[in-house]
Amino acid sequence: MSPLLAAAPAPETPPHTGGLLLLLDGTAGLLTVAALGIVLLLVLIIKVRLQPFVALLAVSIAVGLSAGLSVTELFGTVQRSTSVSMIESGMGGILGHVAIIIGLGTMLGAILEVSGGAEALSTRLLNLFGEKRAPLAMGLTGLIFGVPVFFDVGIFVLAPIVYAAAKRSGKSILLYCMPLLAGLSMTHAFLPPHPGPVAAAGLFKVDLGWVILMGVVVGIPAVLAAWAYAAWIGKRLFVPVPQDMLEAADEAKAAVAEERAARRAAARSTTATATGAGAGAGVGGKGPGPGSGSGADSAPVALADAPDEDPAEQPVPLGTVFLIIGTPLLLILAATFSSIALDPSTLRSVIEFFGHPFVALTIALLMAYYLLGIRRGWSRKSLETVSTSSLKPVGNILLVVGAGGVFGAVLKGSGIADALADTFNDVGLPVIVLAWLISVVLRVAQGSATVAIVTTAGIVVPLVEGQDLSQAHLALIIMAISAGSIFASHVNDGGFWIVAKYFGISERDTLKSWTVLETVLSVAGFAMAAALSVFI
Repeated sequence: MSPLLAAAPAPETPPHTGGLLLLLDGTAGLLTVAALGIVLLLVLIIKVRLQPFVALLAVSIAVGLSAGLSVTELFGTVQRSTSVSMIESGMGGILGHVAIIIGLGTMLGAILEVSGGAEALSTRLLNLFGEKRAPLAMGLTGLIFGVPVFFDVGIFVLAPIVYAAAKRSGKSILLYCMPLLAGLSMTHAFLPPHPGPVAAAGLFKVDLGWVILMGVVVGIPAVLAAWAYAAWIGKRLFVPVPQDMLEAADEAKAAVAEERAARRAAARSTTATATGAGAGAGVGGKGPGPGSGSGADSAPVALADAPDEDPAEQPVPLGTVFLIIGTPLLLILAATFSSIALDPSTLRSVIEFFGHPFVALTIALLMAYYLLGIRRGWSRKSLETVSTSSLKPVGNILLVVGAGGVFGAVLKGSGIADALADTFNDVGLPVIVLAWLISVVLRVAQGSATVAIVTTAGIVVPLVEGQDLSQAHLALIIMAISAGSIFASHVNDGGFWIVAKYFGISERDTLKSWTVLETVLSVAGFAMAAALSVFI
């Protein structure tokens, strides 16, 4: 081999060196691109009133190109190749999980709503706590149901209860949905078996018992602070129950009522015909013998069979509602804890299969079809009508959530998240404060709470090695990271759009309510963890 051929290969071209990075190189350029992109997105959505799906896609492309991503990295190629489109992977990555859950949860919620199941449950909660404490009932519901289920699953299953409570009271939907969301968000961030705290516990080598204990100690004061803000904003910012959800429910109810009326009319017509035939037989000269008696007896029998007491008009038993809602929660809870408590086995595989959100929600939906539909006199056509009508408002939700996933993927793929983490890595602050700050920045930059927790834990673990910190203290550092991961949910977070679109809140009002609620939850949780770390 000649010396020329043996020479070292030329260094590879550094990735992502185009766009604005030609003017501002390195970390400074990436931070500038991130800041300008987020500002532009907020302006387009709030000031220009551009449709969020379009705004998210446009800004994602602009940020990617400005950060030096190539067209191939953003869009892939026309020919089949190994290159992966960042836009397609970002959209598919989030919708691959969320779309199915949204579809199943929305149809389940529609059956609960149209059948009166959600109304029965909300009525019981309101009667138990009273009208003044109804928001507290919503908050406790979110707190309890949030332990076994993911944040988005909890919203899709429990949203009809919020609709019913807000519709009944005539007050702002914020008064009911914000406490519910605070409970769901707290459990998702602070408590196992949710993926963020479980992953952090593994990285820090902390027993889950300590994480659960500190999660409760830190999370309860945090959620109380969030409930206080929810009560304050709910009284000052009126948001009606989303009209598209009400229209879908009303349309489904009307279709079911129309079919029910037609079925009862047909039954009455059959009864009248049978009665007339019996009377005609008696008058027709058969005499007062068996023929006459048979005709006279046929009328009461036919009338008894008439559906004067339609099962669909009877109140839904509360136990049935709890069974339908509780089944997926218990299945998911069993699957989650089986992955922690059981070694790999056939039993664990079976539990994890039935406890997967897709399977658990499908089982719950089929139960609702039978217990709230077929058994109460619904036809298959009615079930199809209710299910189809409920999916009409979902298209916009899916597009916006998917576009949010694209934006997050571009920010991550361009190296902006790494640049933000590097900026804080060498800052001389207490570890627990630094952990919260890094998690906050990562959360604000890329949107995912779980990604923020896992990434921050990977950065902070080397900083605590050799310090001989107790398990309890390490668990508090995990709580600080978890608190930072829910700070200021905004337009690059899929949860922001789920909350906004599912509860019919404008982007501006979502920033005033949901974004601030998450910030209160984050700051209160961090303050509690930091205070405890002084003594533990």
